[in-house]
Amino acid sequence: MSQNRDLNGTISYQQALGNYHLQKQSLEGFPAAELSMDEQQLLKDFHPDHRQETMTTLQVGPNKGDRCHKQIADVLQADSRIDAADLAGARIQETDVLVIGGGGAGCAAALMAAESGARVILTTKLKLGDSNTVMAEGGIQASIEKGDTPQSHFNDTFKAGHKSADKELIKKLVMDGPETIRWLIQQGMQFDLNEFGDLLTRKAGGTSANRVVYFRDYTGLEMMRVLRESVKNSDVDVWDYSPAVELLSNESGHCAGAIISSLQDCRYVQIKAKTVIVATGGIGRVHLNQFPTSNHFGATGDGLVLAYRLGARLRDLDSFQYHPTGVAYPQHLSGTLITEGLRSSGAYIINALGERFVNELKPRDIVAAAIIRECEEGRGVVGDSASGSSDMRGVWLDTPGLEARNPGILKKRFPKLIQLGLKSKIDITQTPMLIYPTLHYQNGGVVIDENGRSGIEGLYCVGEVSGGIHGRNRLMGNALLEIISFGRKAGVSAVKDRKTRGHKQITIDHISNLRRELMQKNMPMSGKSPLLFPQYAQYDAEKNTTASNESSGFCGVCDQ
Repeated sequence: MSQNRDLNGTISYQQALGNYHLQKQSLEGFPAAELSMDEQQLLKDFHPDHRQETMTTLQVGPNKGDRCHKQIADVLQADSRIDAADLAGARIQETDVLVIGGGGAGCAAALMAAESGARVILTTKLKLGDSNTVMAEGGIQASIEKGDTPQSHFNDTFKAGHKSADKELIKKLVMDGPETIRWLIQQGMQFDLNEFGDLLTRKAGGTSANRVVYFRDYTGLEMMRVLRESVKNSDVDVWDYSPAVELLSNESGHCAGAIISSLQDCRYVQIKAKTVIVATGGIGRVHLNQFPTSNHFGATGDGLVLAYRLGARLRDLDSFQYHPTGVAYPQHLSGTLITEGLRSSGAYIINALGERFVNELKPRDIVAAAIIRECEEGRGVVGDSASGSSDMRGVWLDTPGLEARNPGILKKRFPKLIQLGLKSKIDITQTPMLIYPTLHYQNGGVVIDENGRSGIEGLYCVGEVSGGIHGRNRLMGNALLEIISFGRKAGVSAVKDRKTRGHKQITIDHISNLRRELMQKNMPMSGKSPLLFPQYAQYDAEKNTTASNESSGFCGVCDQ
């Protein structure tokens, strides 16, 4: 294939497309491929988590001395957005349970807390349902098939996470699988069924059985539709456009509520709560290692920052999931997720030479690292004038081959992908999609117990903001299972744990402790967190307020 390489030893979009069609027409097709190197060595050499130049050591906080990505350290060790003067004149609201985050985990927690008889306020940064949940496509894992067992689900999860996950948390997760699906169906969620009305299942990368139930290729969107409607029809008090900018503590150092920034009227509100559930999702919009991301606009790691600042310990801060199949072309859609369900159904991954180079159903970190290797070693597709982009790179996802082997499957099972092809001006039944790994999931997070409790009394953390369930790599379908399983547990437990007496005093004294630590380490105080929105947002999130505004509880995140 040397004739298809340019002077830089790379293969252009048009040349690689020719190689693909040449191989596609051959009688041999695309033979299965196995890795030419040890999996652990592959991860060490090519997975972004192993780029030592992007790592640093935390200087302050409960995880002082631990290694993490520099961009994570920047937000964990930044100054608070507020101080005591900002709260003068701020309205105070009281509730039993405060849920911070309006995605799947937050909604599940709020529903169960309200059902248990508590007064519940749910605050969300954007609108209810704007979250990573709606972007989940592949499905939900649950051991419901004959011959499959929760033990097999446990084994697959533990192995895929490199045997570093909390076994008790995995146990709770897998045992909850069938009941979680049953509860979602009771809420009104649809799943794809066979001709007999039974749930259809498919296999996920790194699993030993068909275990993923799904609805087309937008399972998360369907889940969020149902949860949103359930919350709206409940007694939960929903506050849209109201991100949390700090947690409150009481006289004993327990979590006692949060300070909410109302983006609509530009004021701070203090919510006193007997228990707080943080369900703010991941941190993809920080763009670790400058990767594109599949995450929604508000995924800036806010809950991670707030919990850490209050004293909660974190884990696996150096471990993130880069989903193998993010869109690489056209570039304005870079990072958009293409479901793993496509590979589960038999789609191949092909390099610029027209070769399969990895078993597509290996765990996600292995497949992502293999794709990066192909690109870094000159076997990936690069941009040229014909493709309209000079700096893109990637490999092919063989959608035409899948359609040829299973006529009609794309339209029937992957309607969202069909629409993505139309947006990309690509007929995916004839032309393969160019893909490259996209920053997808925060493997680590706040250390929790089996009910979502953190190490700080009164503070729960569920969903992507929590850590320990997946270890250092997550299986497809386990995230949607986790947010419902642990969200529901946290909602019930938070009501049981609420104190009958209110807090004598609520403070933000932990901010003073943070600032003292930062000054002792001679660290800069210019950065502020939580970020709330990515740096490229058309939004002035850094502007401070005047003294007159501070005294009236003015919200410092609004430029008004």
